[in-house]
Amino acid sequence: MAEIKSVKIDGESIHFFNSAIYIYESSEGNSLQIDLIITEVALKKYQDLDNLIVEIELDDGRMINSIMHVNCVAGSLPQLNLYTELDDIQEYKNFSIINENDPEFPNIKKGITLEEIRKVEMPNEDIKLKLNLPIDQVEWLVKQKKAVLNELFKEFIYDYWKKQRLQK
Repeated sequence: MAEIKSVKIDGESIHFFNSAIYIYESSEGNSLQIDLIITEVALKKYQDLDNLIVEIELDDGRMINSIMHVNCVAGSLPQLNLYTELDDIQEYKNFSIINENDPEFPNIKKGITLEEIRKVEMPNEDIKLKLNLPIDQVEWLVKQKKAVLNELFKEFIYDYWKKQRLQK
């Protein structure tokens, strides 16, 4: 069975936690499919694109270069499905073949948690807060730069979480 060693998308190496590469057979034809568990940051970067230039290095040294279509797989972990139509599957020896009637696909989520993924790359999100504070604190806050406030709140929340865990 073929195993993925590395993946580059549009020339950039991406970190993946687990993967599967296989041939998918359907009544419409055959396609090469790649399932990847990646970081949330990488998923945001690629999820809205239609086509990507993908370079795959397999454990046996084979290289696959292809323009692939993108599917995002909903679920608890950030997962990307890449696929390209195939005319001839003969050059893909040692690849698993999955039929459209097969009840199960490769389970690449097993043993991986979102916490482990976020240790590699933590996404940042914008948030707007409405607070009711004493005027002297408001005056001080509005004078601060965004980067300072981001760091202040991040440290405050982590310290608060730590304090709460110690109290339990």
